[in-house]
Amino acid sequence: MYLKTSKEIAHMRESAEILNKAHGEMAKMIAPGVTTLALDECAEKYIRAAGGQPAFKGYTGFPATICASINHEILHGIPSERALKEGDILSIDCGVLYNGFYSDAAYTYAVGNVPKEWLNLLAITEKALYSGIAAAKVGNRIGDISYAVYQCVEPTGYSIVRNYGGHGIGKNLHEGPDVPNIGCPGRGYRIQEGLVIAIEPLVNLGGDEVVEGSDGCVTTKDKKVAAHFEHTVAIVNGKPEVLTTFQYIKENIR
Repeated sequence: MYLKTSKEIAHMRESAEILNKAHGEMAKMIAPGVTTLALDECAEKYIRAAGGQPAFKGYTGFPATICASINHEILHGIPSERALKEGDILSIDCGVLYNGFYSDAAYTYAVGNVPKEWLNLLAITEKALYSGIAAAKVGNRIGDISYAVYQCVEPTGYSIVRNYGGHGIGKNLHEGPDVPNIGCPGRGYRIQEGLVIAIEPLVNLGGDEVVEGSDGCVTTKDKKVAAHFEHTVAIVNGKPEVLTTFQYIKENIR
C-alpha cells in the first residue's frame, strides 16, 4: 500500500476514463442472445484501441478481459459462448492498465424483464457502494467504509459476501489495504490523502455461503442470485473522488 501523488492520481483518472468508456461500449450490447464472449471481445478491442491494456487478462492466469458473472455467479465468471437470456442479471467486472496505473469497476445489469426482488437487490447493492464511498474521507478508517456498506444492506435481509471485498489499487491491481464489506467503525487503517481504493459490495439475495469452482468462479451456495458494484475512489482534498463512473453505462443501456 502506498499513497499516491496528485500526478499519479491524474494518471489513474486517465486509466479510469478508458475503463468507463469500455463499460459504456459493453452496455450498448446487453440484451438477450448476446454472449459473454462477445462482450469480452468488445471490451478488449476498445481498451487496446485507446492505448490501454486489459488489467485482468493473464492476471493470476485469468484468461479474459472481463469477469462475466450471471445470476447466482458472484464474481470471477469466465466469458464464453453462453448467451444471455431474458430475465438474467449479469455482473461485468473490468479493469484497465494505462500509463502504469490500474483502474477497476463493476456493474450488474438487468437483462430484459427481471423479477422485482432482483431489481431491488441491484438497487440496494449500488446504494451500499455509494454509502461506502461517502465514508471514505480523511479522519475516518477503513472500518467506517465497511460499516457503512453493512448498515445499508443488513436491514434488507440480503447477505453480504464475507470472504471477498475491495482493495487498494494503483501501480498494482490489488494493493493494501483490504476494504471488507463488513466491519466496525473506528477500526482499521486510517484514511489519508492520496489513498486510492476499490470499494465493491457483493450482496446475495439469499444466504452468505459461497462456493469457489475449479475455474475460480465464485457462486452462491444456495443458487440464489447475487449483485456486484464497484468503483475506484481516490482521496483528494480530504474527500472521496470517484475516478470511475457509471455515466456511460446508464446512457447506453437499451
